Amino acid sequence: MSMTGNQGKLIGYFGFPRRRLLGEVRECFGTGLPLVDLDVAAGAPDSGLLPRATCRIISNIVDNAAQLGGRLAAVVAAVGEDKCDRGRHAAWILKGMGLEVFESRFPEDEFEDRPLVWSTGRGRLPHRVDRIMETIVDPSPPADPPAACEPTHGFWGVPPNDFRLLELFPETTHIYGWIRCVEAGRPSDLDLECMVDDSIPTVFFHQSFCAKQDLAHNLAEKYGGIAVDCHQEINDSILAKVEAFIRLS
Repeated sequence: MSMTGNQGKLIGYFGFPRRRLLGEVRECFGTGLPLVDLDVAAGAPDSGLLPRATCRIISNIVDNAAQLGGRLAAVVAAVGEDKCDRGRHAAWILKGMGLEVFESRFPEDEFEDRPLVWSTGRGRLPHRVDRIMETIVDPSPPADPPAACEPTHGFWGVPPNDFRLLELFPETTHIYGWIRCVEAGRPSDLDLECMVDDSIPTVFFHQSFCAKQDLAHNLAEKYGGIAVDCHQEINDSILAKVEAFIRLS
């Protein structure tokens, strides 16, 4: 495939695609093409391709892809246990839009054992979650690793659509759930995803209409935490609930 016709285009991805596949797609379409994470809210208008009662992250994927359209040279889509069935459905919808989609299923024999620098380090939670998600594309060790800390609180789950939730947590919050799996390079490791420190108060977060609500509610009951969900933007009621839990625990 000629790379000349791809000038000015982007390579989209969502979830945690296999590193090898992502590299192969970049070699095919152009290693210089910028990568764009379709999971992230970017202000795209509602494409109308999904029902309103859909996980906000899946909606972001489809809405972002619809808005970018022909600017996307290709999309590398996580569709296995490392993502969810709706990730697979989103990939199917994107193919129907005429986009070139490469499906990724992260096998156990490609699991890594990367150090949990950001999950167990001290610092602002939104910044550390961002840095973890950046390791999907660039897994090189950080030049500015945070100092390790003893945890006072825990945040379990996936990156929220609205990061204002993360601003509430103290810098001594440890990260668990799927985000920790991403940093470890093991995105479908269910045992790791369900591992938490039962000695600290933990907020178990999931997007509304996400299958991870089953884990969040079960773990919150088991470890005495709270399960929190939201659909799009975090409202004042949710913020107050989480802030009270953090302060009183």
